[in-house]
Amino acid sequence: MTTLDPPLIPRPPKPYEPWVVAPGHTQATVTDQVNKVVFGKTPLWWLAALGVTFAITMGFLFAVIWLFVEGVGIWGINIPVGWGFAIVNFVWWIGIGHAGTLISAILLLFRQDWRTSINRFAEAMTLFAVACAGLFPILHLGRPWLFYWLLPYPNTMSLWPQFRSPLIWDVFAVSTYGTVSLLFWYVGLVPDMASIRDRARAVWSRRLAGIFSLGWRGSAKHWHNYEMLYLLLAGLATPLVLSVHTVVSFDFAISIIPGWHTTIFPPYFVAGAIYSGFAMVITLMVPLRWLFGLKDLVTERHLNAMSKVMLATGLIVAYGYLVEIFIAWYSGVDFEQFLLVNRFTGPYRFQYAMLWVCNILVPQVLWIRRFRVTPVLVWLVAMFINVGMWLERYVIVVVSLHRDFLPSSWGMFSGTFWDWAIFIGTIGFFLSLIFLFVRFLPMISGFEMRHLIDHGHHTTETEKA
Repeated sequence: MTTLDPPLIPRPPKPYEPWVVAPGHTQATVTDQVNKVVFGKTPLWWLAALGVTFAITMGFLFAVIWLFVEGVGIWGINIPVGWGFAIVNFVWWIGIGHAGTLISAILLLFRQDWRTSINRFAEAMTLFAVACAGLFPILHLGRPWLFYWLLPYPNTMSLWPQFRSPLIWDVFAVSTYGTVSLLFWYVGLVPDMASIRDRARAVWSRRLAGIFSLGWRGSAKHWHNYEMLYLLLAGLATPLVLSVHTVVSFDFAISIIPGWHTTIFPPYFVAGAIYSGFAMVITLMVPLRWLFGLKDLVTERHLNAMSKVMLATGLIVAYGYLVEIFIAWYSGVDFEQFLLVNRFTGPYRFQYAMLWVCNILVPQVLWIRRFRVTPVLVWLVAMFINVGMWLERYVIVVVSLHRDFLPSSWGMFSGTFWDWAIFIGTIGFFLSLIFLFVRFLPMISGFEMRHLIDHGHHTTETEKA
């Protein structure tokens, strides 16, 4: 310990502030509670849930095969709505992945201790969401088997991708985001893989964990190298929170389509991504903490903090909606003003109204602390936000396109059975990966939880009294 380090004195939180770790835990009990999910008996509900999500994933696979056979004509896309569910779902899934990077990287740099119980799970959720998002641009190509043409590699035809195309920007943004997120998640997992290696009974489990633990022995040198690398990756991942969804927003903002051609999109999209990402973390974490008995490690403190982040980013999203309305009015452009009127009174007015209800009105209950710390209530609010953020992307894409500059080219869009099958199928694929992850790998960082115990972020029942 240096003279600059704070004294390691247990300091209980303020009377109104819940604990990061529930009272009465030691390093041993925290380790046991984290590892019991991996080493315990497989619950029947987990088998049932995995079976349902796997069946949905098989439906997705069938829909994709049919898409390859028949082409994108099985979707509802038409002229002028050349973009349909594929781009809506792509932006929605990319947004969900933002919470993992923010929780893991930015909150780590700001030394926010409450991130410890949820960062591993959020990082895994990011990887799975990016995997789902990356499918949609490829499926939307029409000839997805030629997707490698998007990559800038030397070839015999001397052809290069069109670097002015937003599609190429998405390739670089998503691949970079996925690569850094994977490295960040895996580096954080190395000490816990060593713990699994030392505790596992099955020979194959010990050997597999030993390979992925990279010879970890917990020496001072190992910890020094680990902390340096982890902070370096956190510094690299932090700009991605802003850059990735900013690049995605350029898909729209660089066009001349009314409703898209605006400079408010980059910050507006980033705030919306964090908003939907935290909503998905709560949507998944609240049931899992109850099913696996992790209420002592994922406490009211975490629900309260995540609810506050959702409330703050939700207000930024509301500000973006109001600025859109102001820009359309102040611009004096007939096409922009028509789009504004069309959103409120046109054929998609119900979707636009529900967007406001789900994203703006319902989350205002989070001003009340009881809603922020009650798992069922905050879970319901998160579900509204998940639906609302999907509707937001639907309104941005469909309502902006379905009535073009010429009335003769106006048309209506609605998703077909195959649109919904592929969208719901990716949800099943995402949940299947989540269930496999929480069963076979520690979804809570055990060594970071023990670090909290060392630094006095808990207390015993006697000390609390």
